[in-house]
Amino acid sequence: MVAQLSDGEREAALAELSDWQYDAKRDAISRSFKFDDFTEAFAFMTRVALHAEKADHHPEWFNVYNKVDITLTTHDAGENGGLSQRDLDLANVIESCL
Repeated sequence: MVAQLSDGEREAALAELSDWQYDAKRDAISRSFKFDDFTEAFAFMTRVALHAEKADHHPEWFNVYNKVDITLTTHDAGENGGLSQRDLDLANVIESCL
């Protein structure tokens, strides 16, 4: 089982990930990305996918044309899943893929 972030850890992390939104119902973070076209959106998703696979931590995502919506939560964190350090690490990697 993965350790779920405390409220303080989550708040500190979100202060550094200012473009990410916290979803309290899911204990998850999400962000929407918009690109010039589908090719750029898909290339971004490919870069993220390679890092996610290496980390064995995969995002929930949705893509339509030039828009990519990503949600991060750890399904085996705490009793019911929630935000973990793995999500924060992947969010930072996603930022580096822009």
